[in-house]
Amino acid sequence: MPKVFVIVYSAWGHVLDLAKEEVKGLKEAGVDAELYQVPETLPTEVTQLMHIQKFDVPVLNVADLAKADGFLFGIPTRYGGAPAQLKSFWDATGQLWAAGALHGKFAGIFVSTSTQHGGIETTAYTFLPNLVHHGINFVPFGYKNKNVGNATEIHGASPWGAGTVNTQGEGKKTISDLERGMAFDQGKEFGLLIKKVAQ
Repeated sequence: MPKVFVIVYSAWGHVLDLAKEEVKGLKEAGVDAELYQVPETLPTEVTQLMHIQKFDVPVLNVADLAKADGFLFGIPTRYGGAPAQLKSFWDATGQLWAAGALHGKFAGIFVSTSTQHGGIETTAYTFLPNLVHHGINFVPFGYKNKNVGNATEIHGASPWGAGTVNTQGEGKKTISDLERGMAFDQGKEFGLLIKKVAQ
């Protein structure tokens, strides 16, 4: 059975909530889905001041990336790009890159931002070089799910991937049903693709 790792950094739970829906969608598609987080890089005193939450999610060892057929990365936006925690994780993939261990695999992206125009698309776009240098195929969400173009409710999805807009910060807003549904659909569509490729 094809295996997909859902890999996140989540400070206040929004990305993690999306990730759980992505996992559900992947399993609905009939693939093995495993949820991981990347290591925290901030000192404990800083995470406490920022009220960053700790979650009972296993931390992924970089070397284990080679065990999966595909990846869905959950990325909170920091100034229109990925946070340092994810950048640090990718900076440690040099041995995998040298061995071509991730070449030909597949990846998608989902995001969380604190404002409606806080970098939903730029976060995905600026993460692509990590995939390109490893020869990983990027799988966009597209517009098959018509809710991506929904203009009646603020949401964080785009053709780049599912997402959420946390307009109140520090975990005070939960993701909406609309956002949950699109995260589930992204996981399912990604899973179906991985199964098709694996046949």
